Amino acid sequence: LPVRRITRDFAKMMLRQRMCAGSACAGSRPMLRPVLPVRRITRQPVQQRGPAPASAQTYSRDVSATPRLIQHKTEAFWFYRFLSIVYDSIVNPGHWTEDMRTDALEPAKLDNPNLKVVDVGGGTGFCTLGIVKAISPENVTLIDQSPHQLEKARAKKALQGVTILEGDAEDLPFPTDSFDRYVSAGSIEYWPEPQRGIREAYRVIKEGGVACMIGPVYPTFWLSRMFADVWMLFPKEEEYIEWFTKAGFTDVKIKRIGPSWYRGVRRHGLIMGCSVTGVKPKAGDSPLVMGPKAEVSGTMNTNPISFAFRMLLGTLAGFYYFVVPVYMYLKNLVWPKNWEM
Repeated sequence: LPVRRITRDFAKMMLRQRMCAGSACAGSRPMLRPVLPVRRITRQPVQQRGPAPASAQTYSRDVSATPRLIQHKTEAFWFYRFLSIVYDSIVNPGHWTEDMRTDALEPAKLDNPNLKVVDVGGGTGFCTLGIVKAISPENVTLIDQSPHQLEKARAKKALQGVTILEGDAEDLPFPTDSFDRYVSAGSIEYWPEPQRGIREAYRVIKEGGVACMIGPVYPTFWLSRMFADVWMLFPKEEEYIEWFTKAGFTDVKIKRIGPSWYRGVRRHGLIMGCSVTGVKPKAGDSPLVMGPKAEVSGTMNTNPISFAFRMLLGTLAGFYYFVVPVYMYLKNLVWPKNWEM
């Protein structure tokens, strides 16, 4: 058949070309090869394993990405301007109970009343109340960027003697190696650069000191995950460990916490879902080098229209996480069940 003959002749031609490659064959004619367009391949730059620039560790304001609308200094400031009014009476009962506080502070090793302790992002002082049960108040410092939250803390009689300051968790106003213990509860979710805040935790504690970070956990259920991503930062457990390790901490551990009646801490997430600790192995600053801060506390870091948009949608998304604990509590009353965190 013509097709077979053409195929057979083409095969012979290719075989002859291979045998004659690189030399002149008697009685043969030089083969003409088609000229293909040259495809230039550009080598991609090698990604460094060293510390990433600050921009790589900052959560973007681009709402087309994971928005996390309240995870910024200005938005968090005004969010707590109103939330501080009902924080102790409404927020804590569903998210941050006294039993949870005791459980979460246990890994911090507050075992000596003379230890110097800083409570970063301490807000109304609820976590600080747990600290002063073991530490002398004059050895405790509470710092937060919200004057409205701190006003509530100053009104608490049990916190008299505690040093209360207004400041930025990502740029603490303390010398290196100042404290024996660092505690932060319910604050990391608002930090634009969580890695920077944990680096500061390393810097301000002394050699052998312990840092304890208490915060949310990322939900696995799709609906809870969607609202979490719109509202603020819900880190994954492995992210906590990575941030601590990069900052220079050793013996990094994570402990799951939650109300006894709350089902699905991992499924639905929780504002206070874990307690992460690390030990500072040697004195001095953190080995992690970072660039300038992405946001400055006390200044407007975005335009007013964008700010209003973020505040409105972020607050609405956050409301979901005030409804979920109520649902869990009622569900446990009707159908009590034991489960693991």
